[in-house]
Order: sequence, then C-alpha cells, then structure tokens
Amino acid sequence: MKKLTYICLVTLLSPVLHAKSIDSYVVNDNDFYPRNSSKEELGKLLMFDKILSGNQNISCASCHHPFTDTGDGLSLPVGEGGQGLGVVRDTGSDSDAIIERVPRNAPHLFNVGAKEFNTLFFDGRVKHDVNQVSGFMTPAGNNLPIGLDNPLAAQAMFPVTSATEMAGQAGENPIANAASIDNLAGNDGVWNLLAERLRNNPEYVALFVSAYDDINQASDITFVHAANAISAFEAKTARCTNTLFDRYVQDDEKTTVSQEVLEGAEIFYNTDKGNCASCHSGPFQTDQKFHAIGVPQIGPGKGDNLPGYTDGHDDFGLERVTANPADRFKFRTPTLRQIAFTGPWGHDGAYSDLEAMVRHHLNPVTALNNYTTNNATLISRPDLNAIDFVAQNDPVRRAAIEAAIEIEPRDLSDEEITKLMAFLNYGLTDFDCLNLNKDIPARVPSGLPVAD
Repeated sequence: MKKLTYICLVTLLSPVLHAKSIDSYVVNDNDFYPRNSSKEELGKLLMFDKILSGNQNISCASCHHPFTDTGDGLSLPVGEGGQGLGVVRDTGSDSDAIIERVPRNAPHLFNVGAKEFNTLFFDGRVKHDVNQVSGFMTPAGNNLPIGLDNPLAAQAMFPVTSATEMAGQAGENPIANAASIDNLAGNDGVWNLLAERLRNNPEYVALFVSAYDDINQASDITFVHAANAISAFEAKTARCTNTLFDRYVQDDEKTTVSQEVLEGAEIFYNTDKGNCASCHSGPFQTDQKFHAIGVPQIGPGKGDNLPGYTDGHDDFGLERVTANPADRFKFRTPTLRQIAFTGPWGHDGAYSDLEAMVRHHLNPVTALNNYTTNNATLISRPDLNAIDFVAQNDPVRRAAIEAAIEIEPRDLSDEEITKLMAFLNYGLTDFDCLNLNKDIPARVPSGLPVAD
C-alpha cells in the first residue's frame, strides 16, 4: 500500500481541522487526572475480584475484560449468575441462572479516565455537578458519599448495586437484599456491606493502608476508597492516545499513513461528505452530548413504556435522567478511540458489525426499519430470546424511535465508505492497546478465581 508523508496529511486535513484550533485535538497528560501507582495496583485487584459481587461469582472485569477489549463482546451482557468470558459466557444454570440480560451494552473503558468525560453511562445518569454535596449527580442523590475522585469513580459505585449486574437477587445474600430496596448508604447499605468484606481481608487492609493517607486501620476503609482505586486502574490501563490521528495533531513528522486512511479522514471531517465530526468532534471524537439516531431497541429494555404498553421493553435514554420528553431516545455520543475493537455498537449493542453501524448513520430510518436480528450478538436461551426483539418488531415502537431521529441522511458511495472505515479502523487505533494482558492479575486477595 502506498505510503504518504506527514506533509500530505497536513495538506489534506488542515482545512477541516484548523477551522477549530489544532491545539484542541492534542491529547496530553493534563487531559487526565494525576496518577497514583498504589491506587492503580489496588484497583487492578478489585477490578478482577469477585468479592465485590453479592454472590461472589462475578467481577467488574467479567464485563470489562482485557481479553474482550475492556467490554465483553456481547450486544447485551450476561451478568450475575453467568459463567465464562465474552461470547462463550453462558447464562448460568438452575437457581443461579440469570433472570434477564443486562439491558444495555457494556461500554468499553478506553480513555474514559480523561477529564473531558464528566458525564457517564449511555443516559448520562452520572455527571459532575458542583451543586451536589458529593460533587456528582447520580441515581443515589444525597445518599452518594463524599470523597469520590472523579466521575469514573462515581460510576464505579453503581454496578455493585444492580441485581442483574453484580448484586444478585433478593433473598440470595445481604447485599442483594439491600440493593432490592435501594439501600445504598448506611451501615446496612450495599456499599458498607461490601466495604466490610474488604475490612475483613488482611491483605486488602494492608493494600488500602499503603494506598491512602487517610486509612490507618481496617475500620477506615469505605467503598469510596475502593471506587477511587478502581477508577485509577481503569484510567491508567485504558488510556490509548498513540494513534495516527494523535501523531498528526502532535506534529510528528515521522508519521506515515496510507492513501485510503487519508481519504477516509477527509470524508470523516468534511461537512459535505460524512460530516461525522458534527457529533464526533474534539480529541476523543465525541461532543459529549446526547443524540437520537434511531438505533433499534433490542433486549429486555430499561422498564420504560410507550403509551399503551406495560411490559417495560422500551428505553427512553436521556429522558430517564432529565424527565424531559424532548430527550426521549437520546443517548450519549461515544468516543471513537479504539472503535474497531469496541463492538457491538449502539446503546444496546444492536450492531455487531462496525460498517453496519456506520451505514445506519447514513440512512437511519431505512436502517431502523430493515434491521435484522443477525446484527446482534446474544447468548441464546429460549426465554431470553423470546423477548429480545419485542420492541424492535413492534411497528408502533419503531415509529416512535423513527420520529425522534435527529440526524440527516448522507449519501456516500461504497468506495467512500471503505475509505471511511479505513480511517476508523486504523487512524483511530492505538495499536499499543491491543494487548492488555499485562493488566490481568495472577491472583486476587479473596482467593476467588480470576479467569471470569
């Protein structure tokens, strides 16, 4: 493949990138929070330790594993009760079988430790907010403890409170019982019960004492400390900022890139072509906003109901947070860093093929109404399969999603799409991040299995 020099890249992209200061595309250490190696090492162990789940059968890494590019490779996760990793995970058996799929895709962790990511989750339900006592707006409201380092740490407080993700079902364990009634804070709340497990583990106590100046003994440990450590590990291991795009904007004259990638970048940024940067802007290719683009609704849903429905299979997205009907079906714009490896794509993982996801953007109405179930990657089980496409197969529900679509169709040839895909696949990939196996611990302090 013919190689072009850095000068060619400047010539081609300068008009579109320099419309906004080129400095705004440069990523450096100041874009991330200060590092703490002791917190990172502790966070690595906590990330992979099933001690933080109600039934001690799943870890954070089960759905955000290095083997599966910090996600799980599934459209919708198989949470507490399942066994195995990624596409070979099962749905559990007998009384331990999962009761439903996790209703949204497991988001990847690449670069979400950057300061720019001050709003997290597909619906933005965790957000930095100086008006809150804790500093964050979250579903916990005033029950969220103070002391969290950043939004990523605030986000880490919540998977452990979800019955389908990590807590388990009411009646199975004290943590699940507390979670079932939204008892998060206090001595008998989810977070303190989990912290008590850590306080009772001498190895963890020593690690917490080493990592934190305000911890001198076991009784000082809180789940806030655990969440801060997990976020430190995630931010370190998933920082991936050495792509062709990065080297270009950092004026690395040694950068070479293929003609196809160059032309794909031009299509991406050109307002008369892909116009992708109208939403996927800035150094991380996201405007950090919310948009309705008509992604098909699959899976069990988030409990929302269109008028006339009571089955909970809808997902209203941002409206769940703002209570504003104008925000219905809007979801957060994802970063495109490592996009080639972070599928399936969409808030519910509706697309397992990246090009199919790209083509959806070009004509979302047609894509929504012609969606086929083989686009999804789901672990099969008859009772789960029976409801996976209830919402998508309902013309009324599809029409509601269609009516909310806010992006205009784009006309790109197959050749242009191929070039655009080259930019996404190669221009935005940090190849140093394709093997994160070094961040998997050989063992964890609880003694529980690490593999899944």
